[in-house]
Amino acid sequence: MATTQEATRPPHRLDDVPGWFPVLDQLLFDWFLTRQETAGTHGDLLEVGVYMGKSAIFIGRHRQPDEKYTVCDLFEGDAPDDANRAESTKSYGALTRHVFEENYRSFHDELPRVLQGPSSLVPAEVVPRSCRFVHIDASHLYEHVHGDIGAAHDLLLPDGIVVLDDFRSEHTPGVSIATWEAVLNRGLHPVCLSTQKLYGTWGDPEPVQQELLAMVRERSDCHLSVQEAAGHRIVRLKSQGMPAPVFPPARHAERAAGAASGAVEPTRAPGLASAAARSAPRRGSRVRRVAVDLLPPVVTRAIRNARAARS
Repeated sequence: MATTQEATRPPHRLDDVPGWFPVLDQLLFDWFLTRQETAGTHGDLLEVGVYMGKSAIFIGRHRQPDEKYTVCDLFEGDAPDDANRAESTKSYGALTRHVFEENYRSFHDELPRVLQGPSSLVPAEVVPRSCRFVHIDASHLYEHVHGDIGAAHDLLLPDGIVVLDDFRSEHTPGVSIATWEAVLNRGLHPVCLSTQKLYGTWGDPEPVQQELLAMVRERSDCHLSVQEAAGHRIVRLKSQGMPAPVFPPARHAERAAGAASGAVEPTRAPGLASAAARSAPRRGSRVRRVAVDLLPPVVTRAIRNARAARS
């Protein structure tokens, strides 16, 4: 559980954002989303349940210019029933919309569309058959997950991907029941299972599974197991020392790196540098001039020519 201090400290890296987003799932999110983009698939993105924003930030990097991105969470709002209220208070007491938005803005210029409230808001706010990727990580109560899966079915494009979190955790039996019910009775085809998430589609799973298996078999850091169950091919994946996909640092990290190197100058209003500052000789300039004078002539000429080209 994140403390208030951890939740409000500006993140420098994605790993600084509190939350549960294992390296294997980062790899799989990146693979599924990139596969869609490479194939020319266009569709909106949706995450239901964002916590502090770790996976939402990751998904946001894959938003294409013509796509909408919607996230939904209770944040500090009222839960729709007593059971959900107790769950939210126990597990997500430090979560506020402000914390999520500040974390997201640390990595992106523009926020996604934010729906603050229960996931039951989503079907009326997102266009049916408009989404290519839906991540469900909200309530763990069976009734809510059942509804979230039904909403994903109606919102996804025919070959869209839904990701269901916590389908196998010992403390979330409601998610497990709703997930496997969807597989057995509601037409959901599992594409693969990670340690905590089921990736599925209501389209044909064969093409995407084949490509996924080919990718995984080329890696030495991912354990693969393939089984058959109830007419479904079940692909199980587990990280074996897998590195996380490269993700750009937050703006805070860039500023901190600049400050640590002494490269950040004091902030001043544009165009208002004092006359004294403009006229005062700088020690660094003198040192550079001496260094240039001591270099071989051919190097000195190259440096002076480069300076002249910049001026």
